[in-house]
Amino acid sequence: MTEAPAALPRDLRIVELAAPGGALVARFAAGAGMVGCSLRHHGEELLGLGGGLDAYLGEGAVFGLPLLHPWANRLAGWSYAAAGREVVLDRGSPLLHGEEHCLPIHGALAAGSDWKVTRHEAAALRAELDWGAHPDLLTVFPFAHRLALDIAVEDDAVQVLATVRAGPDAPVPLAFGFHPYLAPPGAPREAWEVELPARTELCLDDRGLPDGAVVERPRERLTLGTRTFDDLFALPVDGARFSVSGGGRRVAVEFGPGYPYAQVFAPAEQPVICFEPMTAPTNALRSHDGLRLVPAGAAATAAFALRVEPA
Repeated sequence: MTEAPAALPRDLRIVELAAPGGALVARFAAGAGMVGCSLRHHGEELLGLGGGLDAYLGEGAVFGLPLLHPWANRLAGWSYAAAGREVVLDRGSPLLHGEEHCLPIHGALAAGSDWKVTRHEAAALRAELDWGAHPDLLTVFPFAHRLALDIAVEDDAVQVLATVRAGPDAPVPLAFGFHPYLAPPGAPREAWEVELPARTELCLDDRGLPDGAVVERPRERLTLGTRTFDDLFALPVDGARFSVSGGGRRVAVEFGPGYPYAQVFAPAEQPVICFEPMTAPTNALRSHDGLRLVPAGAAATAAFALRVEPA
């Protein structure tokens, strides 16, 4: 489908955080949906940056560490009903993107240039977005809420805590996630070592949507080689850890409370791999499978960490 290009914000308001020892430095763009636009360890970039911020904002292309809100991955069509409300999405909206099957993917991608950084210290920040204050965002997801990110950089990890606080009048469905495009330097994609925890695969059809079948998968360690992934998993209740190693360094994604699902994505055409924390499975706003609601006036949190360690 034809994509409507998004205009680059005039001020990306990039905020830098550095670990106390200086080993790990992260950058986030408050003017571009709080996307993580760099994560450097001893000066080496750990994120896949693809065509850069321009391509990310204009096309939804591979880039950094984006927040996918209000849904991660794709929906089965351009409408959904949730929490008593029916929504028809505008295919021409500059806030939305379609994927190869012309299905809406990753919510209001790169939306929210009005994020406010309400606390900024050397190694930590808090950023907030009042979703209900923006009519264009409410046409995509008509549930008033406030979204906050608390991000802290340590010597060996980046901690990300997301909080959704529902408005006083209606509950808010939880279907968001993050998409860390990892690209450990110092080794080619084919040589990366991947570690996957024990997990339950939620099988997908040829459009990438859950088809109802499940398969239990044991813990695995593998060399990526020419293998590709675009697979959805339910995780153990006590959390999970996925990792990729290359060039003597391991980058792990540690799933904490609030993220019971993960998508593993490793395309053939890009030297990246993603372990995506998700609050709900793909298509949950339509299927309601695994969909949770934040009661009116209440809050819900979800936490994950990116950890860097010797391989």
